[in-house]
Amino acid sequence: MKTRSYTMSTRAHSVRATGERILEAALARFSTAYYDDVTLDEIAAGAGVTVQTVMRRFGSKAGLARALTESTSATIATQRGEAPVGDVAGAIPILVEHYEQFGDLAMLLLRQEERVPAIADATTIGKRSHAEWVAHVFAPWLEERTDAARQLLHAQLIATCDVYTWYLLRRQSGLSRASTQQALTELVKGVLK
Repeated sequence: MKTRSYTMSTRAHSVRATGERILEAALARFSTAYYDDVTLDEIAAGAGVTVQTVMRRFGSKAGLARALTESTSATIATQRGEAPVGDVAGAIPILVEHYEQFGDLAMLLLRQEERVPAIADATTIGKRSHAEWVAHVFAPWLEERTDAARQLLHAQLIATCDVYTWYLLRRQSGLSRASTQQALTELVKGVLK
């Protein structure tokens, strides 16, 4: 009986590892190419499996994109969840770290969201998560305000902390990571005054 249990455990581990390799290969491709330009052949080759294995596991490219969204969303939530509530100086470095890892991917996805449903699903989740993060991290300031004022401040903080703002500072203006972090910190403090 122990041999069978060991075999089942080994097989489950192998299946899980294969799924992780496929997701890693998909993330690598979707991070650098438009959805329409990514092929399951490339992803399968990157993961060291066959296209049939990818299809059996995820059903389609859209299914793979959805699974990747779920996996990445969990990683992002854990990372961004480390931001302290009510501490701008502590929260912004975590936000910048997140954008350093995922900001370029987010911008690539946002450029495609209107024409690719699987990507629209991912960006919708990202936007909702960002709004929730802002509400959580800046709760002390938001709770001081009543309805319309709270809604306005929340919207201002969402925009100030958005990936677009990071992109404008870091990529378009060419600021260093440290300067981008300083600029975001000052912008947020300005909004909170």
